[in-house]
Amino acid sequence: MKRCLWPLTLALIFLAPAYGQLAPPNEAGVTLGQIHLVVKDVEAQKAFWISMIGGKLVKNGSLEMIEFPGVYLTISQGEPSGPAAGSVIDHFGFMFKNVPAMIAKWKANNFEVYQLTNPLQGSVHAPEDAVLLEFFQDDQQDVPVKMDHFHMFITDVPAIQQWYAKAFGGVPGRRARVSRPGWVDCDFVPGTNLSFVDQKKKLAATKGRAVDHLGFEVKDIGQFVKKLEADGIAFDTPVREIPGTKIKSAFLTDPWGTSIEVTEGLTPAAERSRL
Repeated sequence: MKRCLWPLTLALIFLAPAYGQLAPPNEAGVTLGQIHLVVKDVEAQKAFWISMIGGKLVKNGSLEMIEFPGVYLTISQGEPSGPAAGSVIDHFGFMFKNVPAMIAKWKANNFEVYQLTNPLQGSVHAPEDAVLLEFFQDDQQDVPVKMDHFHMFITDVPAIQQWYAKAFGGVPGRRARVSRPGWVDCDFVPGTNLSFVDQKKKLAATKGRAVDHLGFEVKDIGQFVKKLEADGIAFDTPVREIPGTKIKSAFLTDPWGTSIEVTEGLTPAAERSRL
């Protein structure tokens, strides 16, 4: 299991959610909501994320989502401008209870698995080879799979840590590397950590790439947007209701090019009623 350099009293904020449940929000009213993919073949992607990774297909009004503990995966059909790699969000990572069993399953179904020195860590490509999923094991977790992190390649780690702390209540810290010894600078937000790799060259923005945007769910989107705007953070779109749903949504872009959707009401009513 990974160890993180943040106080034990903060651990309660980031408890792993069960299926159908996003992590409890932080004091800013924020928790991870979704990862949005743009792909050529939606049905192939759905089959992969459900049968190969362990997600569950759910609907919120007309919106189909694939549910994992801590996050929803939303998928739209399109021609991505490029793979996730080469943009700010290089990849994202899930944690599995039994990695050897998952590796055997992926290989049996002809999905390429990449590993270096850690037999319980590596990566697997989703169909179209545009989205890379990092995997590693925590045999103590109580679910087969759960969301863990986004790996973001940016130009100023201290600045981005402070930006996410200000905008979304992120907690700056560090986590242990899994593939090799060392530590990674992060911001911890309920449901995930944003892991940062510092580099000199600014990479492509995420909008239009295979991983188009990430999303945060908030308690009161109207008040949340007003607060960020008062802090000098501009939104790309006003708050709107997603057609065919009661989900309220607005978009902004961080200074490094990550497209972010802020939502209220992302969890389907059927799932909320079980909480």
